[in-house]
Amino acid sequence: MYESYYGLSAKPFQLRPDPHFFFGSKGHKRAMAYLEYGLSQGEGFIVITGEVGAGKTTLVRNLFNKLPSDQIVAAHIVNTHLDPDDTLRMVVSGFGLPYEGASKTDLLTRLEQFLRAVDRQGKRALLVIDEAQNLKPQTVEELRMLSNFQTDDKSLLQTFLLGQPEFRATLHSPTMQQLRQRVIASYHLGPMDAQESAAYIEHRLHTVGWNGDPAFDESAHAAIFGYTGGIPRKTNTLLDRVLLMGYLEELHAFNEEHIKTVIGDIAEEFQLPTAVNTPQAPGAQAGGIDGAGYLSDDPLGHLPERRASAEVLDERMMRLEKSIVSVLSILKKIVATPQNGVQANQHVDTPE
Repeated sequence: MYESYYGLSAKPFQLRPDPHFFFGSKGHKRAMAYLEYGLSQGEGFIVITGEVGAGKTTLVRNLFNKLPSDQIVAAHIVNTHLDPDDTLRMVVSGFGLPYEGASKTDLLTRLEQFLRAVDRQGKRALLVIDEAQNLKPQTVEELRMLSNFQTDDKSLLQTFLLGQPEFRATLHSPTMQQLRQRVIASYHLGPMDAQESAAYIEHRLHTVGWNGDPAFDESAHAAIFGYTGGIPRKTNTLLDRVLLMGYLEELHAFNEEHIKTVIGDIAEEFQLPTAVNTPQAPGAQAGGIDGAGYLSDDPLGHLPERRASAEVLDERMMRLEKSIVSVLSILKKIVATPQNGVQANQHVDTPE
């Protein structure tokens, strides 16, 4: 909706992980370096953890874009709320092998035969497990056992584990000692700092053809960072709403107040609804007389709060009406503009 208004070729702040928008912050560069180091080793486990929305999946997609398909065969598993047997089926399926109706023995045999065939072709197999924090200890142990597929001089399967910080608790539990011995590198991906946050925003805008419209002043960037804490996904969610508001309100420059307005709107949307018809306490009066002499069902004196809420609602309704008027005005301009030399009110015959 707002892309054409600001002259952008696509939405710059979509939530879907897209390696096209990969931004190399200090943390993301280091995490990518660990993954690339792991690939160069060709064995063991690489563990990358990070907060929700820190960009772990985008990191993996960016890595996959760089993988030489003639050298590495990769499988990416994202559904991890599974027991060990179902996880094994997901791994087998991820490498494109049949799995339905097969026993665990059959699945392991098929996987080993596949891995050995990949090795004979001069390639390597890579397994990437996303959302590793959901893995049960028994499932993690099952994945460790897969690393036992080896030739005389090399491992046939390498595994990358990506998850939220709580996966570290699983990794460092007493039962995970054998897995820890096979982890050749581990890195925690933290949030961006304030300067990186501003650079990240401009990077995503430039990626879709931004020419400075809209503009964000320093106070806007400070408010954005204060709300998002440098987490990419939170930044994307907020900025998508900011640009939508800018389109509806016909804004071409954003400051702190604009950002705070959108933050307030988001906060209101996630508030729990007020209870309706709440039972009254025993002995409470059913109503009373308010200060203006009108009958009131507010014996506890909440009318000022309700009136304030009503005023806020009225203000939001006025803004919504203004936004609708703006959209209608734009639509009228579009309809009235000649396209391809044909007036909007002309009838063009088309063949039956």
